[in-house]
Amino acid sequence: MQTAFDKKGTDKREQGGSSEEVLQLVSFTLGKEEFGIDILRVQEINRTSSVTRVPNSPHFIEGVINLRGKVIPIVDLRKRFGMPPSQHDKNTRIIVVEILSKTVGFIVDSVREVLRIPQSVVDPPPPIVAGISSDYIEGVGKMDDRLLILLNLEKALSSAELQAL
Repeated sequence: MQTAFDKKGTDKREQGGSSEEVLQLVSFTLGKEEFGIDILRVQEINRTSSVTRVPNSPHFIEGVINLRGKVIPIVDLRKRFGMPPSQHDKNTRIIVVEILSKTVGFIVDSVREVLRIPQSVVDPPPPIVAGISSDYIEGVGKMDDRLLILLNLEKALSSAELQAL
């Protein structure tokens, strides 16, 4: 069996003449919902640290952190998606990603695991999933015992919001 990865982090497996794309994702939770993002977008996953507030920033921007000498903005995904706030605890994490050449940290309730799921189990998003507009969603992965909402990071923040960061 040969494995090759394309630019999207998709594993293309060839088995007996057929090829099936396998998505490699980092899964995380916000409330009771489970989300996934392309593993190639993730630079690192950190425990929450001291966030410095920035005056006059959008409500969903928690502030900035110093990550090895680089100042990066921190977005609370719960606030961004209009979900009720929750207290940060020992499971809360910051997922550091790159979006359109900008490094951004997303606060999530917990990081679950790295998953490999076949592209064939991913359906297009319905108009609204878990109270979140489908604009942010690439698809919904149907797994044996759960659903995984695949986020489109480029649309999680508008281009104007990215420029403001």
